Amino acid sequence: MAYEIERKFLVHGDFRPFVLKSLSIKQGYLSTHPERSVRIRIQDNEAFLTIKGKGNDAGSTRFEWEKEIAVKDANELLRLCESGIIDKIRHLVPVGKYAFEVDEFLGDNAGLLVAEIELPTEDTSFEHPAWLGREVTGDVRYYNAYLSQHPSTKWE
Repeated sequence: MAYEIERKFLVHGDFRPFVLKSLSIKQGYLSTHPERSVRIRIQDNEAFLTIKGKGNDAGSTRFEWEKEIAVKDANELLRLCESGIIDKIRHLVPVGKYAFEVDEFLGDNAGLLVAEIELPTEDTSFEHPAWLGREVTGDVRYYNAYLSQHPSTKWE
């Protein structure tokens, strides 16, 4: 099994001068069950089917299985998804030995900026750039599956 070790942070500052590459992402969920999510993602000219399991207590590690699929198939599957399509731009920002993926949400989540970093182990240290804000690892409100159903622009 493949496991993803990831930490999430809000972004409070100007990361844009450090962006290496940006990707357009549209994704929907066939299932947003708390124990597992099944996601369809179109990322520029590629598409993926991803299954994620429930995270550990810290929310930093969880099972992830991903398979590339045809963009045509992904577009068909998006029509079957639950309501609430996620639309965002992912900016790749190298910092030290690792890279942050800064998601700039559009649509119903416009204005939300979340940085994620994938790490080899849960206790791996990494550089914290000045634009990195409060850590939200494990806070389900910042999971894309949750945001698809409960957009940040509608939070009180």
